[in-house]
Amino acid sequence: MSRIGEAFKKSNGKKLLIPFITAGDPDLDTTIEIIEVMVKNGADMIELGIPFSDPLADGATIQRSYNRALKKGISLRKIIAAIPKIRQKTSVPIILMSSYNLIYSYGDEALVRDASKAGVDGLIIPDLLPEDADELISYGQKYGVDTIFLTAPTSNEERIKLVAQRSSGFIYHISLAGITGTKSAVAAEVKAGIERVKEFSDTPVAVGFGISTPEQAGKISGYADAIIVGSANVKIVEENINDKELMLKKVGNFIAKLKKEI
Repeated sequence: MSRIGEAFKKSNGKKLLIPFITAGDPDLDTTIEIIEVMVKNGADMIELGIPFSDPLADGATIQRSYNRALKKGISLRKIIAAIPKIRQKTSVPIILMSSYNLIYSYGDEALVRDASKAGVDGLIIPDLLPEDADELISYGQKYGVDTIFLTAPTSNEERIKLVAQRSSGFIYHISLAGITGTKSAVAAEVKAGIERVKEFSDTPVAVGFGISTPEQAGKISGYADAIIVGSANVKIVEENINDKELMLKKVGNFIAKLKKEI
C-alpha cells in the first residue's frame, strides 16, 4: 500500500487535510519551511503545485504565485531535487500537481522514476485524460507513485466510472465548475457530487476548489474523505511575502483552524 493509502487507512474515519502550496514561491527554501509549518499544524498530506506559464484551472492568486516562482528560475527538475530536503522534515505524503506538458518534456518514465526516488507519493495532472494515461499509470505502478484523476459536477456516469477505475490513492473531486479561488463550494452540491462518485468506487474522495475558510472546510468534510485547500494558502504567502516570520505564523494558524474544523 502506498503512503497515501496508508494515510487514509490510519485515519480511522477522520477527515484528512491536504493543503496546496506553490513550489518555489517565494523560493524553494521557504517552500520547505512552509511545508514544515503546515505539517506541524495538522496537514496530513501536501500538494505541491508545479509552476507553469499557461495555467489550467488556476485562478489569479495561484497564477501570480506561478509567475513569481518562474521569474526566480524554478523548474520541475529543481523541485524534484528539493523533495529529499522535505523528506528530512516530514514523512507525510507529497503529491505533485503539474501540467502534462512539463512531464512530457521531462519524459514520463524518467519523471515518475525520479519523483519516486526523491520521495514523491502521487501525481495529479489535470490536463491528462485518464483514457490517455496508460503509460503514466504503468510507470506509477512500477515505481510506487499514485496517479490521481479528477471528477467534476459535470462528470457523467461513464466518466466517473473511468476515473474510479484508473485512480489510485484518492479521487480528486472538483467541487464546482470554474477556476480556483473565484467561487465558494456549496455543501449540498458537493454532497451530491461525492455520492455519485462513491456509487462506483471505494477509493477515498478528496474535495478541492472553492474551499477557503475553516467553516467551509468543516461543512464539506461531512461528505468527503479529505479536504484540499489551495488559493487561501497561496494568498497568505503573497500578502506576507516580505515578512517570512509573519508568513509562516499565519500559514500555521490557518492550517490549525482548518484542521480543527474537519
